[in-house]
Amino acid sequence: MTQETAVETQPEISLDEFKQQVLDDYRLGQTSRQASLLGRKEVLTGKAKFGIFGDGKEVAQIALAKAFRKGDFRSGYYRDQTFMMAIGELTVRQFFAQLYADTSIEREPASAGRQMNGHFATRSLDENGEWKNLMEIKNSSADISPTAGQMPRLLGLAYASKLYRNNPELQGMTTFSDHGNEVAFGTIGNASSAEGPFWECINAGGVLMGPMAVSIWDDGYGISVPNEYQVTKQDLSEILSGFAYSDEKKQGYSIYIGHGWNYPELVKLYEDGIAGVRENHIPAIFHIKEMTQPQGHSTSGSHERYKSKERLAWEEDFDCLKKMREWMIDTEIANAETLDAIDQETKAYVRQEQKAASDEATAQIKQDRKNLLGLFETMAAGSTAAEAINQAAEKLKTSLDIDNRTNVEACQEVLFLTRNDAGTEARTQLLAWKKQALDDNEDRYSSDLYKGTALQITEVPATYAEDAPIVDGREVLVKFFETAFANDPRIFAFGEDVGKIGDVNQGLAGMQEKFGELRVTDTGIREATIMGQGIGAAMRGLKPIAEIQYLDYLAYGLQVLTDDLATLYYRTKGGQKAPMIVRTRGHRLEGVWHSGSPMAMIVSALRGMYVCVPRNMTKAAGFYNTLLKSDEPGLIIERLNAYRIKEKMPNNLADYTLPLGVPEVLVEGTDLTIVTYAACTDIAKAAMTKLAETGISVELIDVQTLLPFDIHHSIVGSLKKTNRVLFFDEDVPGGCTSYMMQQVIEVQEGYKYLDSKPATLTAKAHRPAYGSDGDYFSKPNADDVFEAVYAMMNEADPARYPMFY
Repeated sequence: MTQETAVETQPEISLDEFKQQVLDDYRLGQTSRQASLLGRKEVLTGKAKFGIFGDGKEVAQIALAKAFRKGDFRSGYYRDQTFMMAIGELTVRQFFAQLYADTSIEREPASAGRQMNGHFATRSLDENGEWKNLMEIKNSSADISPTAGQMPRLLGLAYASKLYRNNPELQGMTTFSDHGNEVAFGTIGNASSAEGPFWECINAGGVLMGPMAVSIWDDGYGISVPNEYQVTKQDLSEILSGFAYSDEKKQGYSIYIGHGWNYPELVKLYEDGIAGVRENHIPAIFHIKEMTQPQGHSTSGSHERYKSKERLAWEEDFDCLKKMREWMIDTEIANAETLDAIDQETKAYVRQEQKAASDEATAQIKQDRKNLLGLFETMAAGSTAAEAINQAAEKLKTSLDIDNRTNVEACQEVLFLTRNDAGTEARTQLLAWKKQALDDNEDRYSSDLYKGTALQITEVPATYAEDAPIVDGREVLVKFFETAFANDPRIFAFGEDVGKIGDVNQGLAGMQEKFGELRVTDTGIREATIMGQGIGAAMRGLKPIAEIQYLDYLAYGLQVLTDDLATLYYRTKGGQKAPMIVRTRGHRLEGVWHSGSPMAMIVSALRGMYVCVPRNMTKAAGFYNTLLKSDEPGLIIERLNAYRIKEKMPNNLADYTLPLGVPEVLVEGTDLTIVTYAACTDIAKAAMTKLAETGISVELIDVQTLLPFDIHHSIVGSLKKTNRVLFFDEDVPGGCTSYMMQQVIEVQEGYKYLDSKPATLTAKAHRPAYGSDGDYFSKPNADDVFEAVYAMMNEADPARYPMFY
C-alpha cells in the first residue's frame, strides 16, 4: 500500500486490523492536508500559477471512498483530492505535477498539464485511443471548473447503469458494466448547489431512478458568501426533503445527513447508503454538514477577510482531522505520540514528493534551455550582433521563469537580432531548434482537439433501386433509424417528445413501439441534463442520440456542450471520449423561437465537436451513419422545413456514409460562386433560375459541414474559375458567413483569385419576425440573392448588367 491509498473496509476484521485501518486513514488525511498546505505555499511564492485545494474535506472523502468499487464512476469537483488519493488514482507526486502544469501524461495522467490543479480524471482509453476495461478501473470522469457543471454528466453516468441492468441486449458488454451494478458518485459544494444544473439534475435523477449518489460538501460558504445568501432556509437537506423517495411513486432519493468531522458516523453512513444505491438503484443525497475550509477558497484570497473571529475559532475546533485525532485518542485507537509521528512523517513525505514533481516538471525545460544557450554561444562567436546575443543569453540564463515560453521568446529574440546572418550554419541550427520547439509545444498544448476517426470513415454513396419510392424526407429518417437501432443495441435516442409520438416531426415515428422505452425515450423539458445524460452514457461505451427539439433551445444545453463535451478529448489529452450525437432541427421556419440559425455561436462554442448542416434528410442519414461508425461527438442540424419535401428512398441506409468536411458543387457556373448550406441552397437555386435569364452563370456550393470546413480546400478551386464569391446564410451579419469567408479567403488564400471584393448575404441582426412576411423581411430570400449577385456583376460590367433598383 502506498502512503496515498487508504485501506478499504472489509466485512470482518480483527480489532488490531481495524485500528490499523483507522491509522492508515488518518495518515492519508494528513498526507492530503500537507499537500494542500504546501501547494498553497508553492503558489504564493510564484512556483505555480493558481491553487485550489481540498483541505477540510479529508475525512468525509475517505469515508466515501470506502464504498467506491472498480467500475464505479466519479463526477466531482475540484476539492476531491483526498477521495482520489483514497481510491488509488492520485499520488502526491501527481498532485504536484498538476499544480506545476507538467505536460507529461505519465506524470500528470489527468490532463497532461492542460487543467489547473484539483481537476481529476482517470484514463478510459489506451495509447491507441481504444476503450480499456472500465470494470478494472476506479473511474473518474474529467472535471471541469464551471460550478455544478459536473451534475449533467453525472446523470448520464448513472443512467448508463440503468440501461446496462435493464436492456438484455447489452449484457455482453462486460468491460463496461456488471449488470448495471456500478454507482455514479457525484460531489458538489454547498454554494454550487444553488446553480440551475444542480436542481435540474436532481429532478431528472429522481425521475430516471439510476444509481446516483450525490455528496454535498457543506462548509457554509461560497467564496465569501455565506449560506444565508445561497440556500433557502440555509439548509440544503431541508429543502431537498421534498425529493425523498416514495414507495407509492417509486421515485425520489434516499436522503442522509452527516457531519464532516465525524469519522465513524461518515464511514457507517456511506457504507449503508451506497449499498442501497447499488442494489436497488434508488439514488441518494448525502448532505455533509459542518465542514471547514482551513485555507479559504483558493490562493486568490484569504478567508480571514470575510469570516468572523467566532467562525474562524469554530473552524479550528471542528477541523475534521483534529476531531478524528481526538476520537482516536479517546477510543484508545492511538496515542498522541503515535499520531504526532504520523504528522511529521507525512509532512516530510509530501515535501519529498513535491520536490521530485518539481524537478521532473522542469527537467526537459532546463535541458532545452541548456541546448539553446549553447546555440546562442555559437551564434555570438560569428555574428556582428554578438553583444546583443550575449545579453539575451544572460537574460535567459538568469531568468526565474523555468518554462517553455521563456525559451521560445529568447530564441525569437536572437533570431531577430541575427536576421542579417541568414544562411550561416549556426543560425540554421537555431531555426531547427525553434521548429522542434514549436512542434513539441504544439503537441503539449494544442493536440487532440479531435480524435479524427470520423474523418477516416470510408465514404459509401447512397444507392437507389430502379423503382425507388419517392417519399417525404422524414420517412428516410424513419427507415434509417429503424435500420441503425436494429443493427446496434448500443444506440438509443431520447429527448422531449421523442418516444410516444416519435419526435415533433415524426423522424422517429414507431421506433418506441418497435424497440421499447429504453431505446427510444421521452424526457422532461430539461435541455442541459439531456446533454449530460448523453455525455455520461457515451463515456460508458454507449451510443446516445440526444435530441434538442429546436435549434433555438440548444442554448439551454450549450454550457454543457461547450465546457464538457467539446473539450473532453482535449482536456484529457486523449484520455477520455464521449461519442455522442446531438440531434436537433432548425433554419427557416417562422417566429422568433422556431427559426433559429445561430451558427456562428455554435461554431465558436463547439470546437471539439463536428457540426453537420445537411440540406435534406438523406444527407442527414449519411452524417448520422458516419458519426455512429466513428467514436467522436457531433451535432446534426436537420432542416426544419424539409421533413415533407420529397426524396428518393436509398436502399443501402445501413452502409451509406457521407464524408465530413467535403463540400458538394450543386450547380457549376463561371461568373460567380455562392457558398452556402442547408435551406439556403434551395433559396439560391430559386435566384439562380432568374439570374440565368440575365446571362449570369452561378456556381453553387453546399459546404455540408461547418466543423470541419472544406478539409481539402476545394472551394478555392471554384474561385480560380469564377473570380467572385458570395457567402450566404441566414445567421446574423458577421456570423457564420464571416467564418466561411475567413476559411476561404484567408486560410485557402482565395483572395489571390478575386476580381471583386468578397461579399456576404445574411439575415437581419434581430430574430425573425412571425409569419410569412416576417420570414421574407427578416431573412434573405431569393430576391435578395438575385440582387446581391447582380450588383456584384454590375460592378464588373455595368454596361452589360445595368442597375435596375
